[in-house]
Amino acid sequence: MRFTGANTLISIGFVLMWSSGFIGAKLGTQESGTYTLLMWRFLLAAAILLAIQLARRALRLTPRELAVQALVGLLGQGVYLIGTVKAVELGVAAGTVALIAALQPIASAALAGPVLGERVVASQWTGLAVGLAGVALVVGADLGLNENTPWWAYGLPFLGMAGLVAATLVERKAGAETSLANALTVQCLVSAALFTLLSLGTGVAAPPAAEGFWLAVGWFIVFSTFGGYGFYWLGLRRTSVARMTSLIYLTPPTTMLWAFLMFGETVTALAITGVLICIVSVWLTHWSQSSERAVTRN
Repeated sequence: MRFTGANTLISIGFVLMWSSGFIGAKLGTQESGTYTLLMWRFLLAAAILLAIQLARRALRLTPRELAVQALVGLLGQGVYLIGTVKAVELGVAAGTVALIAALQPIASAALAGPVLGERVVASQWTGLAVGLAGVALVVGADLGLNENTPWWAYGLPFLGMAGLVAATLVERKAGAETSLANALTVQCLVSAALFTLLSLGTGVAAPPAAEGFWLAVGWFIVFSTFGGYGFYWLGLRRTSVARMTSLIYLTPPTTMLWAFLMFGETVTALAITGVLICIVSVWLTHWSQSSERAVTRN
């Protein structure tokens, strides 16, 4: 996968759309709790996808495909979003959550060898490590502990990160046989069921009357669900786990740009340095594999 043609568009689309999720979370949690926001996000997203696939008469899955995509949805959407968004709601600093989530590329690359048989070369490991340092600089101002936050809440981002790692490996190993539209449909149906149960169980299923809530839901559906997850799973089907997940290092800097444009948040010199380091890390991770293939062909 080189940075040309369709693959370039997938990479750019993923970074822009995945980073938009943090903006959607900021918009939505101002009006409601995590479970309410995610329930309506996935109910509407699942309804849209299901209607489209039924109209196209394209919703055909084997029992195995259904089980695989249900598991991917539970882990990659349900567990990941509970771990990250709920942690912020409970008072864990957004920078801390972002930094823990940034462990996902390294964890995925480490497991890609034994689970998938994918080789990660030394320069890619260097790129992944450099990227983690870059993320730390970008989000450094938001790092810290909140004395009013329960101690166990700091474990939620690790849980979310582990969920996305597991979903990545399952999708990469067993999900490619399912069309992307069908995969997203099943994933959203499972997530809608999960967050509906959590919302009903905690008595927060009713949506708030505020217009900002529905703006956040719409933002989540179009950009984060269809765009972010769509580009992520599509990219995984076209390249290695290490290369695709390394793009996650570009999402905190892009989120910073989103926040600057939409909310006027300050961009520090230290954060800009982190952005440059993140760009170098992704270049190292992608360039290394391209060079190795070129040498192999010659």
